[in-house]
Order: sequence, then structure tokens, then C-alpha cells
Amino acid sequence: MGESSTRVSPTLQQPTAGIIKRLRLENFMCHSKHETDFGNHVNFITGQNGSGKSAILTALCVAFGCRAKGTQRASTLKDFIKTGASNAIIQVEIQNEGEDAFKPEIYGDVIIVERRISESTSSTTLKDHQGKKVVSRKADLLEIIEHFNIDVENPCVIMSQDKSREFLHSGNKKDKFKFFYKATLLQQVNDLLESISNEITAAHGIVEELETAIRPIEKELNELQVKIRAMEHVEQISIQVQQLKKKLAWSWVYDVDKQLEEQNMKIEKLKNRIPTCQAKIDQQLHRVEKLTETCSKKRDEIKSMLEKTSQVKQMKENLNQSVSMAKKEAFELERDCKCKTSNIEKMVRQLKMLEQQVQDIHEQHVKNTQAEESDKEEKLKGLKDEVHAAELELNRLKEEEASLMNSIRRQNDEIRKIADKIHDHEKKHNHMMGQIRDLQQHQSNKITVFGGDRVINLLRIIERYHRRFKMPPIGPIGAHLKLLHGNKWAIALEYAIGKWLKSFIVTDHTDFRLLKQCAKEANYGHLQIIIYDFSTPRLTIPLHMLPDTDHPTVLSVLQCENHTVTNVLVDLGNVERQVLVNDYEAGKVVAFEQRIRNLKEVYAENGLKMFSRGPVQTVLHPNKRQRTGRLCGSFEDEIEKLHSEASDEQKAADHCKSIKRKAEVKLEELDKNMNSIKRRCVNAGKSFTSKKLALEEEMHVQTADNSATPLSSVDELIEEISEIKKKIEEEQVLSEGLQQKGCEAAGKADDLKVKFDKLCESTNGEIAALEKAESELVDIEKEMDSATKAKGHYEGVMKSKVLIDIKEAEEHYLELTKRHKESVEKASIICSQNELDSLGGCDGNTPEQISAQLERLNQTLRRESERYSESINDLRMLYKKKERKIIKRQQVYRTLRQKLDACQRALELRKRKFQRNATYLKHQLSWKFNGHLRKKGISGLIKVNYEEKTLMIEVQMPQDASNRAVRDTRGLSGGERSFSTLCFALALHEMTEAPFRAMDEFDVFMDAVSRKISLDTLVDFAEAHGSQWIFITPHDTSSVRAGDRIKKMQMAAPRS
Repeated sequence: MGESSTRVSPTLQQPTAGIIKRLRLENFMCHSKHETDFGNHVNFITGQNGSGKSAILTALCVAFGCRAKGTQRASTLKDFIKTGASNAIIQVEIQNEGEDAFKPEIYGDVIIVERRISESTSSTTLKDHQGKKVVSRKADLLEIIEHFNIDVENPCVIMSQDKSREFLHSGNKKDKFKFFYKATLLQQVNDLLESISNEITAAHGIVEELETAIRPIEKELNELQVKIRAMEHVEQISIQVQQLKKKLAWSWVYDVDKQLEEQNMKIEKLKNRIPTCQAKIDQQLHRVEKLTETCSKKRDEIKSMLEKTSQVKQMKENLNQSVSMAKKEAFELERDCKCKTSNIEKMVRQLKMLEQQVQDIHEQHVKNTQAEESDKEEKLKGLKDEVHAAELELNRLKEEEASLMNSIRRQNDEIRKIADKIHDHEKKHNHMMGQIRDLQQHQSNKITVFGGDRVINLLRIIERYHRRFKMPPIGPIGAHLKLLHGNKWAIALEYAIGKWLKSFIVTDHTDFRLLKQCAKEANYGHLQIIIYDFSTPRLTIPLHMLPDTDHPTVLSVLQCENHTVTNVLVDLGNVERQVLVNDYEAGKVVAFEQRIRNLKEVYAENGLKMFSRGPVQTVLHPNKRQRTGRLCGSFEDEIEKLHSEASDEQKAADHCKSIKRKAEVKLEELDKNMNSIKRRCVNAGKSFTSKKLALEEEMHVQTADNSATPLSSVDELIEEISEIKKKIEEEQVLSEGLQQKGCEAAGKADDLKVKFDKLCESTNGEIAALEKAESELVDIEKEMDSATKAKGHYEGVMKSKVLIDIKEAEEHYLELTKRHKESVEKASIICSQNELDSLGGCDGNTPEQISAQLERLNQTLRRESERYSESINDLRMLYKKKERKIIKRQQVYRTLRQKLDACQRALELRKRKFQRNATYLKHQLSWKFNGHLRKKGISGLIKVNYEEKTLMIEVQMPQDASNRAVRDTRGLSGGERSFSTLCFALALHEMTEAPFRAMDEFDVFMDAVSRKISLDTLVDFAEAHGSQWIFITPHDTSSVRAGDRIKKMQMAAPRS
């Protein structure tokens, strides 16, 4: 067959590529070290039995990939290793020149195939012409074998002793058929076709099983289809419900349109009221302007009249003022006179009282006795004792009041302190609950821990404007960081790199300005933005630049997949030089005592910071309000801790509240006692005051009684009486003078009054005209004020009613417009207006009517849906899902069927071609066999029966007068049988193509004459055919003619 690995070609060319140049053996079978150089044409290898001739062919078979059992010389490859050695080496040099050379640019003009065999394994290596290793894969060796068409298992390529005895020297027709079938590769092709046929049959069975497996699904599909058809009525109702929902959605729009139209008409009506109201305002304004003009004229008139009467008025005013002054002078003189008279009367009463006092003193002095004096002293003493007792009681109550006041003050201070404690505990509790809420929010969205809602808004804005950025900003930095080895260092890292966690990174100043605008839009003030080149690769820090310590650095406990973030933290934050320690003691040793190079700062687990700058050692303690590490993987522990602390604070607050209630009860009792004490103190004070007043009154009475005026006191009173009498006389004289002056002033005032009256009578006409004008002016001003008020009234109506009503109507109109827009948006989500028009619109129905229809249909739909456990959509989805699944399977199975049918057709086509080729090869073999026999004057025929798998050789000798064909070669002489067998082999050789061929002990059963004929025939065929031939025989080859194309080699005798 043309596509087989052994090609059948009638055209033979001189071989240049694929022939064997050299064979080297080491520790292989009986050879310790052996090397054979082959000629390009005919090679004879002779030697005694046991000299290792056959080992050469075995080595070639093993080198080209034949299995140990295939050589029929051993069961495993390790059996080929020479006894006493550990491994064996086979090295074959293949000529690689000419047009058919295999990859000459790699291997050169020689390809070396080296097979190494050890006790446990074997390997094949391909080398170039210089002996350098190229590849060591078996697939590359198979590629070379395929390229050069080297099939060592084909008996026409390498015919070993066993194959020669099995095929050539056997008289069995079936053995010869096997030889022919295998040599022409028909056996290989037939086996391949049979295996393909079996696989196709098996595949048909699998497809049949698969098709049987989907029949239950097809039955389910039919049942689902029946069920779906039964539910189509429900679907129609559902469609009507959906249509009504669409109509309902747009009916609200149309209802708002109707309201908008009504509101628009209302606004027009209200606006029509503006001209009427404005006309009234203009009317009153015109009236005010007219009255203002009249008032101005009247004022001018009054002004001119006032100018005329100004002199008269001046005179009138002067006279009026003189009259007033005269009246005032007369009144003052009269008042002084009355005052003097009153003083005289008082002195007269005082004089009478002094005289009566003198008389009373004389009478009292007579009445006083010794007994009265004793009673008064005893009464006075009793009153003093009562006053003293009342004073003691009052003082005791005041002291008790002061003591209670101090107790109340202390109790108030205590309550105030407890209230402060309650406030502090509640404040701490509220703060902790706020922290818990923040942590819970951060746990749901960890980005919020680096800026809250502002950073979320900023990221949304950045996403909206991402096309305007040259490179998308990176941030916040904290969102790109993770902690390794748990949350142990979370607080320390918060103090070490906390200021960078909210930062964003951009690649240039253009992106910087754009990110600033985004932050402003997100109301994110003071956003920290870092400019860094995104193209910079991840920084590699040499070991000599890192702190020489076993403690971790900030960089070593951080995990970041973004190399730009890592570079920023290294360049700006120096995280590779910040060392983390467990506590202060370890940090003190690292920061201050060890003097480590490349160390910048040391952070303890609790956030304590230590560093030294020259001789100055600095320790910074963390804030009391310690922040939670924002890089924590989970906030559950912190939330649980805060819950516990908040619960403790709430319990402390409740405890303080109970103490406060007890203190307040105690304070109420103190207040009750205080009120009681105050009432008793007030009563005691009143008692003390009343008794003290009674004592003082008694003492005053006794003092008055006991001060009996002696004669000297009476003389003093008499002297005082005489002085008062003198003063009375003096006052009487002054009073008479004042009375006289008063009479004179009254006369003067009367004269001036007479003059004033005369002047008034002379100016009455002008004054009356002026007063009339002023009265008219007042009336005009009142009328103008009335017009102004009317104008203001109408303006108020315009402002407070007309315009406000219009404004409210317009606002309602805007609200309806907004509602209309929202209704349109909501309705558009459900369906478009064009779709509603295609459904026939709302048919003039109101939303309430459509809602009622929708409710009735929904009830019907629910009632119908209760009859089925599943909705039609679910059934359809299930049907489509199963249909897609089964259609896909059916398509796959149908495609498999088609492909299998195509494979079956192709197989049948190849079988027919195989049969044609087999028939052709059968005839070709017979023709070539007969052609080789004719060279000796013999004719023959080869009959091949493919059904019975037999091959029969018929030979007709020229000396046979009976002209009968010999069908069994055993009926021929030894020479004739050997020659006919050789012609059969040469015919097969001529039908195959290979770069080299080898035959071992092909002449072992021939006599000298037959061997001579066979050798000459083989040499002639080999020279004519052109391939490389290797003949191995234990016999002498001296009878073979010498030539340039013939090389003879003698194997060394075996060692005893």
C-alpha cells in the first residue's frame, strides 16, 4: 500500500542516506568490544559458529527499537549484556547525505544512534556527526526510522536465522503466506483495519446505549409539553395581568397629565385676578397722588397765612407769656403766704403742746409711788428672762439649720460627683458602641476603614472618570495590604505606617490634578496624594541595606500584590528599616544598645516607638485612646472585647445610678428636716422679736414714767415757749408783707389779661381762617391716610392671597410635573409608551378602575394557579433546559453516528483498496518470481489464496518433457529448491524499499553448487537493486567475485 511505512516502489535509486556506515558494540552478547565498518553496497560477513556474526543483526534490531522478544534471541534486554559486565552499548552510525538526508543542519552527514542497556533500564541517544548529544527521546528515533523507512521487524529488511528457517526453508504453504503477508506489510495493514473495525463496532454500541439512556428524558419532555398546553389558559390570564400592569403604570401618568391640565387652568384663572387687583391698587395710588397734591397746595396756603399772622402771633405770645409770668408771680406769692400761715399754725400747736406737757409733768410727778416702781422692775425682769430664753432657742435652731445646710451641701456634692461618674461611664459606653458600629461597618466593607463613606464615594467617582486618567489611581494604600501571621503586629503597624494607609498613588501631575477634582466632588478634604512612576519594577533591597537583626521588619510582615504600593512604602515610609519587637525591653536593646546599622525606628507590639538620633534616645508612648489596627484581617476579637468593656461600663453606670437614687432619697429626708427646722426657726424668731419689742416698750414706758421732770426741765420748757412766741410774731409780719405783694401781682396780671383779650379780638378773623385751613388740611391728611391704607390693603391682598395662591398653584404644578416625570420613568421601566399604544392605550379608564380589573384577574390567576404546583414559566424553563440538554445530546449522538458512518464508509473503502492492493501484490509477486526464474530458463508461478491464507510455489523445469508444474518444492532437487526459494525472496525484496537489508545464514542448507548459484544471483541482484546488503554466512565466500562494490569481512574465531 502506498501509505504504509514500507514503501513499494518499482523505481530504485542509488542509496545515499539511511545506510549503515559503522557498528560499534561493547559488552553485547559475546562481544566485549567490536567495531565493523560497512560498505555502501554488498557486505559479506563470515566466521565460525560462535564468533558473533548473528549478534551484529541482533544489535541492529535492538538499536532501532526492536524488543528483546522480537529478536527471538532473549526475553529481556538485560540478557544481551555480556556475562560479567554491568551494561552494554550499541552504537550505529547512519549515513545522512543526499536529498533524503534527515535534518542535516542538526546532525550533519552522519547520525549516531546509541543504545545503552543496564540491569534495570535502557536508553537511546541520538548524536550528530561530531558525537555531540542532540536528543534522547524514543519519539525522535521513531521519526528517523519513519523517515528512512527502516523496519527491522520486516523479514525482507533483516532476515535472521530463525526467520530464514521459519519462512524460506519451510515447505509449509501457510508459513510462506505469513512470510509474504508480513514482508509486504499486508499483515500490518490488515491488523490495523481489523482493530479499527472493532473500535467502530464498540463505538456503535456505546452510542446505542447513550441513545437508550435519553429515552426517559424524551418521555418527560412529552409529559411536560402536555402539562404546558394545559396551563396555557393560565398564561393567557398572566399575559392579561401583565398588560393591565402596563396600563396601570401609564394610567397614573395620564391621571397626572389630567391634574396638570386642571392645575394649569387654575393658574390661568388666578393670574387673571392680578389685573383686577392691580387696577384697584392703581386707583388708590392715583387717589393718594391727587390728595398729596391737594395737601401740598393747602400747606402752601397755610404757610402764606402763617407769614401774615406771625407778628400778631408774636405779640400774642409775648402778652400771653407776660400774663403767665404775672400769674406765676402772684401764685408764688400766694403760696409763700400760705406757707408762712401754715408755719404760724404749727408753732401755735407746738406752743399749746409744750404748755400741756408742763401741766402733765406736774400731774405725773404727783401720781408716782414706791409700789409702782417695784412692780415695774419685777415685770421688766420677767420680760428679760423670756427674751433670753427665746434667744437661746433661736440660736439652737439656727445652729441646727446650719448643720443641716452643711449636710445638704455635702449630699448635693456627692450626688453631683455620682452624676459625673454616671455621665463618664455612659459617655465611654456610647463611645465604645460607636466604635463597635464602625468596626461592624468596616467588617462588611473593609475599604471604609480607610476613609469611611467618603472614600467609597471617591472610588465611585474615580470609576466614573477612569477613562480620563492616564493610569488608574491606586488607593487607598491600606486596601492593598494584608498582614502575614495573624493580627499580632496590627497596632504596631498602625503607628508605623498609619499615615500612609489613606493615601492614593497617581503616576503624574495630570492625574494628580484630576484626582484632586474627584476628591473635591466627593467632599473628601485633605486627601493625601502621592506621585510615583507606575512603570518602576518592584524594588529589590540588598541584604547589606537591611537591619542586621533577627526581629521582623514592617516590610517582612506585609503582603502586597501591587509592586507600586510596596515601592512607595519603601521609598517614602522606609518600611524595610522599621523593626518590630514584642515589648519595651526587647525594643530598648535593639534601638539603643546594639547600634544596628540601617535601623530607623523600633515599634513594640503595643505601638511604643523607640529611636535614637546621635546621642539622643527617644521613646514615644502610644496614645491613651489606642486605635484598633486597621490592617486586621478580622475585627471579631476587637468587637467582642469592646462589647465586654461596654457591658462593664453599663454595669458601672447602673451601679452608680442605684447609689445616686439612695443619695437622692437621703437628700429628700434632709430637705424635709430642713423645712421643719426653718419653720420652727421662723416661729422662734417671731417669738423672740415680739418679746424683745414688748421688753423695749416696757423699758420705754418705765423710762418715760421714771423721767419725772425736775424744776429745771420745766424752766427749759417755759423758755422754749417764749422763743416760739417770738417766732410766731416774726412770721406774722412776713406774712402780711407777702399778702400785700400778692395783691399787687394779681392786679398786674389782670391788666395784662385785658390787653391780651383785646389783641385776640382784633385777630380773631385771621386766626379763624387759619384754623379753618388747618382743619381742612387735617381732613385731607386723614383722607390721604385712608387712601394709603386702602392701597396697602389691596397690595396686601395681592401679596398675601393672589400671588401666594399663584405661587402655591405653581409649586403644586411643579410637584405634579415632578410626579409626572417620576411616573413616566417608572412606567417606562415596565414598558414603553409605544408598547402601550400597541396594546390599545388605557381606554379612558382611571387607575382605580384598572386596579379593580387587575385585582379580579389576579384572583382568577391565583385560583387557576392553585391547581398546579409549578408556574408555567418554571415548566417552560425546565422544558427548555431539558430540551436543550437532550437536543445537545441528540446532536452529539447524531454527529457521532455520522462520524461513525463516515468512519465505516472510509474503512470499507480502505478494505476495498486493501483487497485491490493485495491482488496487485499477489500478481506482482508472481510476475517478479517468474522473471527471476527465467534468468535460468525456468518458469514458475506463485499462487496466493487470501481466504485460506496459503502461498504455493509452482516451478516448471525446462528439462521436464511432461511439461508438468512442480507444486511442492520438496519435489525439486536441493539446488532447484534453493534457487526457487531464493527467487521468491528476491521477488519480495524487489517489491519493498529500504536503505539496507541483511540476511543471516540464508545458505545454511545449500550444497556448494546451489550456494555458488545463489551467491552469484544475490550479488547480481544487490548490485542491480542498489541498496546496501549485509550477508552473514558461516561458509567460505571465496567463490564470490571480487569488486569495488563488494566487501568481505572475516569475524575472529571465538575464544576457547
